[in-house]
Amino acid sequence: MPQEIAASPCCLPPETMRIQILTLFPNTCEGILSQGILGRARKRGSIEIQALDLRRWGVGKHHVTDEAPYGGGPGMVMKIEPYASALADLCKPHTRTVLMSTHGRRFQHTIAYEYSLEKEVVLLCGHYEGVDQRVSDHLVDDVISIGDYVLTSGVLPALVFVDAVARLVPGVLGNMDSAGQESFVAGLLDYPTYTRPETFRGWEVPSILLSGNHAEIRKWRAVAALELTRERRPDLLDSPP
Repeated sequence: MPQEIAASPCCLPPETMRIQILTLFPNTCEGILSQGILGRARKRGSIEIQALDLRRWGVGKHHVTDEAPYGGGPGMVMKIEPYASALADLCKPHTRTVLMSTHGRRFQHTIAYEYSLEKEVVLLCGHYEGVDQRVSDHLVDDVISIGDYVLTSGVLPALVFVDAVARLVPGVLGNMDSAGQESFVAGLLDYPTYTRPETFRGWEVPSILLSGNHAEIRKWRAVAALELTRERRPDLLDSPP
């Protein structure tokens, strides 16, 4: 049977959030999830994240997960049975299920925050030409897209979802103030940041940031965030608060 990847502590407090990713490529997920902030958060039990091999629920002795599409056309389509069997085994009454697909609502900060309040989420990754439409019609609670482009599989979208959601879960970041002072939280891009050296190739740090006047620094940052948003993401200024 294919190996199941699970690097989280075995004894987690009951309130720990759990995210499970159903994919044909669990090792790809684990390579990223075991590093950096998420890797450390998993080790200390702040969040549980598992990448599960969908072939475990494949059809027949060969664990088939895809077939040619009805009606003809290129590529292969992911079968409904493996997803249905996996969800039957994994889901509890409070579990939210999400299919990563170009057909979904576009992912953004408000959705990440929405899911950070959940206790358990199962992400379904599509592969090849897509997933049998009956999965999104009947098996999942939500369908999410990370943008208006097509990727070779749902693994990267799932990892983007996990990273954005997990960092909003209490205990994952070393300093939760970081999550409250960044782009999109207040509907704007975050203000520009600088660090040493003070001058590099003649490019200087704004003098106000070196002044020690924190009230004036806060004012500068507010104006700078607005200007940066107007320059690079004017669509955010047209969006309702």
